Amino acid sequence: MKNTDRGSEHLSKPERRIRNVLYIMSDQLRADHLSCYGHPRLETPNIDWLASRGVLFDRAYVTSGVCGPSRMSSYTGRYMSSHGATWNHVPLSVSELTMGDYLCGSGLKAALVGKTHVKPDLSGLDRLKMENDDSYTRLIKGGFSEVDRYDGHAPPGAESGYGGYLRAHGYAGDDPWNDYVVSGERPDGEVVSGWSMRNAKYPARVAEAHSETAYTTDQAIHYIQQQGDAPWVLHLSYIKPHWPFIAPAPYHDMYGIEDCTPLIRADHERDNPHPVVAAYQQHRESLAFARDEVVETVRPVYMGLIKQLDDHLGRLWEELKRLGRLDDTLIIFTSDHGDYMGDHWLGEKELFFEQSVRVPYIVYDPSGEADATRGTVEKRFTECVDTLPTILDALGIGGYDHRIEGKSVLPLVRNGDAGDWRTFAVSELDYAYRGARHTLARKPDECRGWMIRTERWKYIEWSGLPCQLYDLENDPNEFHDLGSSPEHAGVQDEMKAHLFEWLKSLKSRTTVSYQQVEDKTDNDSKFGVHIGIW
Repeated sequence: MKNTDRGSEHLSKPERRIRNVLYIMSDQLRADHLSCYGHPRLETPNIDWLASRGVLFDRAYVTSGVCGPSRMSSYTGRYMSSHGATWNHVPLSVSELTMGDYLCGSGLKAALVGKTHVKPDLSGLDRLKMENDDSYTRLIKGGFSEVDRYDGHAPPGAESGYGGYLRAHGYAGDDPWNDYVVSGERPDGEVVSGWSMRNAKYPARVAEAHSETAYTTDQAIHYIQQQGDAPWVLHLSYIKPHWPFIAPAPYHDMYGIEDCTPLIRADHERDNPHPVVAAYQQHRESLAFARDEVVETVRPVYMGLIKQLDDHLGRLWEELKRLGRLDDTLIIFTSDHGDYMGDHWLGEKELFFEQSVRVPYIVYDPSGEADATRGTVEKRFTECVDTLPTILDALGIGGYDHRIEGKSVLPLVRNGDAGDWRTFAVSELDYAYRGARHTLARKPDECRGWMIRTERWKYIEWSGLPCQLYDLENDPNEFHDLGSSPEHAGVQDEMKAHLFEWLKSLKSRTTVSYQQVEDKTDNDSKFGVHIGIW
């Protein structure tokens, strides 16, 4: 699937405008594990093809390195401090508008295939005493019209057809997901659990054609086929390369440790690190990934899962080409956060190192206005809150500026000129649900962190704890924390000013539009209210 000329003929057509949107998100995918982002051994020709026909954003950041808050920021266009869903267990307030809410006013719906991690605000819905109608159903589902929701953390329930699909293909039993999809088989025939990372090297018991990535792609293709010439918006959200780290053959042993990039970690990082970093280094997953045998077993499989994803995206591109949808579909490809895989002596995600908060972000715009930027790399900062305003901008849907805090990237894609663009990226963390809180003896409301990342500096402010500072120009691997350096007090003050500037920009007046404010400014006398007259 390395044909980088796939669909190139469509670019010569004179009439190209956006009617559809394909918003693709993978889970836990690091930016540096794609060949178009510089990985030397992991070839991802189909994602590379998208980058060659669109714009690759090299400095794209999530607003939080955690699934839930990152996704809620993407779906609302608002920062974590604004939407309030600060971790995976925290519901998204019923007052927040999501992609589906904005689209429904224009007669469109946000269809979903895959994961959202939406936790509904059941207490808020109960307070409103809403009936079980279409609006209630949309709120329960985070604004999405669920074609097939598959979060991939547990056996699929009624929200997904994957369980029945597995049984129909011969995977018998009460729990085919645990028995086949996330179980492996040793050469001697012994069945082992994929939840144990030592078993990542064995092939999953499910055939590749019936795996999670294959099934999710099938559902997306089927949905697009069903739409015919009607416009559509589809959020295609893959669970992989998220744990459990077990892949179907042949992807389970496609790579070896010699194909992996060197670990980004130094021994001195464990000598008196920042208190929050030290606490995270004691989490179970971090202690595991501090061991060479874990890194050597899991990293190659992580690469295999990414390769599988890329291959199935190739199937999707081919179908879009066959249907003529490459001529009228905006495609956005990204991830909800990265994965440390042992870097900085850490496992999983969270905190603010690049491996967690920097993600791939590629935008393909079929319109003629985007021809001049095809195949280019954009260095200006983008954030996951930019996705929703970009989609709305592409579809000509306005009237949301009073709520949405992100920016449409279409000006960057179409002419490269976005005027006064942001000069820093922001990310946040609420670690109240993590073991680090107990280690640090913090109360639930004392566990917040904020990152400001500029061209050169990365500054991290922690509630009640010392700050962190990294000089990315001279220390791109973030090995040396300058947070306690007196020589850098001026830089710290400058970065704190950026943080304050960002906090002032958050939008709390969300119940009236800017036009409504304009209409009601200084007009009391029109309503018979005459104040201050002598």
